[in-house]
Formats: sequence, C-alpha cells, structure tokens
Amino acid sequence: MAAPADPSLLSAELEAEEGDDEALRRLLLQVTQDDEEPPPAAPSRAVTPQPGLCVKTRAGGAKVFVNICHSKEVPPPPPLSPPGLRHLLHSPPTAAGAFRIPMSLGEPHAELDRAGQGCTAYDVVVNSGFFRTLQADPLYLEFFLTVAMEGLSEKYGVELELTGWRVLQNRKFMGSISAQNIRARPRPHIQELESSPQEPPLPPSPPGPPQYVVVAEPSSQHPRVLQARVLLPHAVLTVTMPLQA
Repeated sequence: MAAPADPSLLSAELEAEEGDDEALRRLLLQVTQDDEEPPPAAPSRAVTPQPGLCVKTRAGGAKVFVNICHSKEVPPPPPLSPPGLRHLLHSPPTAAGAFRIPMSLGEPHAELDRAGQGCTAYDVVVNSGFFRTLQADPLYLEFFLTVAMEGLSEKYGVELELTGWRVLQNRKFMGSISAQNIRARPRPHIQELESSPQEPPLPPSPPGPPQYVVVAEPSSQHPRVLQARVLLPHAVLTVTMPLQA
C-alpha cells in the first residue's frame, strides 16, 4: 500500500500550477490587447458642407430623408462619359464596383418632417464639381443615389428602399447642417532629387604658336644683331642674337 502523500507537498504543487496558470493568463491577455489595438486613424478635418438636394425614401415603412451635400474638400471621382455610364449600368456588379465615388456618409440624426412627425435623416457629402454633374444628368443622379443608399444601408444596418424615392423640389436639406470629419487629402510628396554629378571641366585647348617679331639692326640689308620679341600670355620675351661679321 502506497504511503499517503504529504499534504504540504500537494499544496505546493497546486500553488505552483495556479501561479503558472496566472502567468499564462496574463500573457494571453497582453497578446490579445496588443492584437486588438486599433490602427492609427487617418488624418481628418471638420468640414461644414453646403446643402444640395434632399431625397425622400423609406426604411421598413418609416420616412427617411437623404441630404445630398457638397464640399470642395471631398475629392472628385474619375471622369465618366455618358456612354461609359450606360456601359457601367449594364455591366456585372464586379465592373460597377471598380468605379468608386468618394463620399462621406454621415451618421443618422432624428428630425421632424413638415407634419411634425419624427423621421430619420442622413447626410451624404460629395465633391462640389461632381454635384453639379449630378444636377445636369438625371441618369448619373439615379446611379449615384443607388450607390449612396446602398452604402448607407450597409454602414448603418438599415434597409433603404432603392425604388420609389423622389427628390424634394422645395427643400434642399432636412434638419440643420452640421460639420463632418472629412479625411484630409494626402499632401503631394515632395522628394528632393539628387543633383547629377557635374561633368569634369574640359581640358584647356593647347595654346597656338606664340606671336613674335624679329628686328634686324642696324638694318635688314646689313644686319649685325637679330632681336626677337616673343609675346607671351603675361609677358614679352626679348631675345638678342649677335651675328658674326
């Protein structure tokens, strides 16, 4: 028959196991917290948009208003011609998803309609130049509103009706305009270009023959001494040569 275990030894083993479990729990907790740290937020700035047009639709039978606002701080989408838009509308969803319209989807805010009944409003901000394009092209406006309301439905978990909406003629905005945080445009990266190595100076051209003058004394018919005067860059060299009789 085996001897009973010493209670003090069992207690020490349990304490050691509990200490190991606690250390492991702290390590796992630290790793989880490190993994859950959110990425740094992109730089943004508060922008108060300009009212544009107000669209009335419904979600689950309740009135919903979508305020289409505009600001020059929002970047414009790439240009799209009318034939390109018609091709995009008849393309599969994957092709339509390749064309992106920069926009800011604001949070819902409670408002009162003309009859004093409660309703919900959303603010969508687009580029000011692009908004003028929407005003001039009904087909482009319909395409944009479909994209915007699908984005609101996905972002805030609502089911906005994509058909049956209408643009209000006598109202540009439902509620009061509030500022939105628009992601700041990245500044152009300025890179200092390295100066190209300077070419070595060209070697100086070899000097031409020096200018000189030979003078015969006392006369050129009966010379006794020849004197040569040579013109150098910074001096005049005179050489005298006597002649033998």
